[in-house]
Amino acid sequence: MENKIERENAVIIIVCDKKEDNIERKTGEIERLCYSAGLNVVKDFYQNVKEFNRRTVIGSGKVEEIKNYINECEEVIDVVIVDYQLSGSQMKNLADAFKTKVLDRVGLIIDIFAKGAKSREARLQVKLAQDKYILPRLSQMQGTSGRFGSGGVGMRGPGETKLELNRRKLESEIDNLKGQIERIKQQRQSTRKERLESPMPKIALVGYTNSGKSSLLNHLVRENIYADDKFFATLDTTSRKLFLGDNSYAIITDTVGFISDLPHQLVDAFSSTLEEAKDADLLLHVVDVSQDKMVNGEKEYKINMKVTNDLLDDLGATKNRIVVLNKCDLLQNPILIEENEVLISVKQVKGIDRLIDLIKKKLSL
Repeated sequence: MENKIERENAVIIIVCDKKEDNIERKTGEIERLCYSAGLNVVKDFYQNVKEFNRRTVIGSGKVEEIKNYINECEEVIDVVIVDYQLSGSQMKNLADAFKTKVLDRVGLIIDIFAKGAKSREARLQVKLAQDKYILPRLSQMQGTSGRFGSGGVGMRGPGETKLELNRRKLESEIDNLKGQIERIKQQRQSTRKERLESPMPKIALVGYTNSGKSSLLNHLVRENIYADDKFFATLDTTSRKLFLGDNSYAIITDTVGFISDLPHQLVDAFSSTLEEAKDADLLLHVVDVSQDKMVNGEKEYKINMKVTNDLLDDLGATKNRIVVLNKCDLLQNPILIEENEVLISVKQVKGIDRLIDLIKKKLSL
């Protein structure tokens, strides 16, 4: 027997405030985020912001249009998701207008992280990110939870927080969490030091979220580590021994996926995961090559690659990289690949031998 999962109904507001913003790409990404958070998207609204509204970001006419839709909709709308980073007062003003819970892009991503955090360290890191997110919004958010319910998206996970907590208590909790995370980090440093001193080369799997990193790791090491067709399905660092043939081995580590406009709270919180990419001798940059729609004159997977490369470059990660173009079985048209790129399909087990050969070449094995 399967338990039916009750999904909250959501209305999405996609805000475009930059010339390069592509509505189709932004819509697809925020809808996938909502799916990963367990939401049922009922309706999308769009707003090109030319004259910024300090109170609500979107214009008063659009607020009225969405308010009328929510009031007249046959479905009960549980939450409004705004694909933009809102201040506490903007969130409160929109919640007052719509008479329902409002969550912005940052809060939505943190909620997905809260669902996916399994290890003690990951749960502490998510709790810290949630508290940092709530702190500057606390005065405006107080009282809204009671009106719109204290459960569901934005109110769950290891950082489930009663909004009546005063600022001083929240600041004290943040300091306590930082201390716990620092102690875990110090404990991990000894293990990390041993790993760095090991003659075995270190490989890190990196890439845009949902590109197939965990599935590739499972195939390479013949294990069944959790993987799912959702954004940020896995958050915890996973390291395994990889046999490369001819008595050669490497340590391969999966890392958290990247996404456009990843909140800095989460970049800071998951610094330990990102350290694995920084310390690696070789990076396998996994790309979902099936995302080949043209966006502003460039294929979507190329844009995702740039997001990942920019973050890796900011970290100072090695330039010794292999671009693993995954899901090639879904390609409609042939593509040209460069010297450090390899086409694979984990699902159909294509190109894996070529990838292993390229890994050995890059590691001079």
